[in-house]
Amino acid sequence: MGKGFKEKVYQVVAKITKGEVLSYQDVAKKAGSPKACRAVGNIMNRHHIKGLPCHRVIRSDASVGGYFWGTKKKIKRLKEEGVKIESGKVIGFKKRK
Repeated sequence: MGKGFKEKVYQVVAKITKGEVLSYQDVAKKAGSPKACRAVGNIMNRHHIKGLPCHRVIRSDASVGGYFWGTKKKIKRLKEEGVKIESGKVIGFKKRK
């Protein structure tokens, strides 16, 4: 995993549209390293790219996961975009194979 992987992660996340979510694992797969979901989480936690919709990346169990500005703000932002969340989990999220 090098700088190239990080750039691929940024590209994948940048394409997640309003109202949609992907899991860290989904992002890792789309970026070409299917087992690198923890690396994706670390990349999302450390990025400084204004406008990157990292709040749209969640855990594969449908829970919202962490967020630099706190989980409450992540949930608020997702709900504002139309994502349905109950008890900290995205309603209707299906784990992709």
